Amino acid sequence: MQTLGLSGSTPRSESRLKSLFWPGIKTGSDVDYLGAQGYWVCTAVAAISFVLMLFSGHPLLGLLVLIFYYLGGVGVRERSRYAATLVLGTYVVEGCALVAYTYLWANPGIVLRLVLTVLLLSNLRATWIAARWKSDSDEAALPPRMGETWGDRFVDRLPIRLWPKLKIVYYIFGTGYLVLTLLGILTMALAAGRNVR
Repeated sequence: MQTLGLSGSTPRSESRLKSLFWPGIKTGSDVDYLGAQGYWVCTAVAAISFVLMLFSGHPLLGLLVLIFYYLGGVGVRERSRYAATLVLGTYVVEGCALVAYTYLWANPGIVLRLVLTVLLLSNLRATWIAARWKSDSDEAALPPRMGETWGDRFVDRLPIRLWPKLKIVYYIFGTGYLVLTLLGILTMALAAGRNVR
């Protein structure tokens, strides 16, 4: 594999930390790496949110949140600007509601939420750049997606199969999820306003 240039160990043009928080693209390998990175960040947000919802006694809502963020990660992997924007926007709206109504700012969990928000913002930037990427030269061509390991299948093969089939469904589901989140926040604000009087 190494002699054919097909191994996954292609050197990146920047450090992991820089690509995580302020990504840039110089080669096709960078586009692929940032897509995979965005996929894993959204998957982590989905898993963390799901576990927190389970512990708070809301398993059905946790499942919806898991599906929303995971499919958003699939969209990010496939360079969908809409999916990246929807995931970031919803996470920010949910975070603002948590801070306003549960005093999360007094909780150490706010640090994790802020880090995840910054990572999702970085995902949005990387997805926006990657979506405009033109592979005009051999160096700029995207590397082939591997399927040798379970991780490769999960991050390379699964999104390429799921996204074309679920793209429209996700757009409708994601927009509905965001609207319902905003309506829930509005309801909580109106209820809090009545309690103040």
